[in-house]
Amino acid sequence: GPCYCDQACARTLDCCHDYAQACPVIPCVVSQWSAWSGCAEPCKTTYRVRMRHIIQEPRNGGEACPALEERAGCVEYWTRQGTECQQSLIPALITTGGFGKARKKRAAADGKERAGYCVEFQLVAITPGCLHSHHSYTRWMHYLREGHTVCVECQHPALHSPSQHCYGDGTGSQKNQLLHWQAVGNHRCKGTWRRIRQLDTCSCPSVHSFLFI
Repeated sequence: GPCYCDQACARTLDCCHDYAQACPVIPCVVSQWSAWSGCAEPCKTTYRVRMRHIIQEPRNGGEACPALEERAGCVEYWTRQGTECQQSLIPALITTGGFGKARKKRAAADGKERAGYCVEFQLVAITPGCLHSHHSYTRWMHYLREGHTVCVECQHPALHSPSQHCYGDGTGSQKNQLLHWQAVGNHRCKGTWRRIRQLDTCSCPSVHSFLFI
């Protein structure tokens, strides 16, 4: 009787002798990805989207279509009205606490401005790039360990007026919110942490002690 391109014959083993020629396998064909959209919501860790569409549906047992939507994490630091988001979303730039004394000598507070404060964080995630810091000025990054509590000092030169806070200190963040940090001197060394508490009387230990930039 007549033969049809029904695909099932490949499983039931009753295909016509010329099935492969009369019913060639046609895989799915999709378009190129669209441009990435903006973040779904401003001022929070969320996602962006890109799309593609089907140009040719698969036929005769051809390869199925891949995903037509892809998402990636993103953060926008400006509202839709063009104003800056709250500080808690701005990644903290940190360096070793060893620069603290030199910085205080170069730019000491005159007594009228806030002297500084410290913030304790628990390190949650660290990129492998932190262990590949071989220069003498980046060896401090080897002290970063997931799960450890670190102390980061906000000294006068890094205080931003009028807020009198260091960018990335987590002010205004929610409890247990994941915040981002970036090590100065090695762009591959970064990660996330959670803010534990702020200490107005600063006494960071010599190890696991850092500075906001």
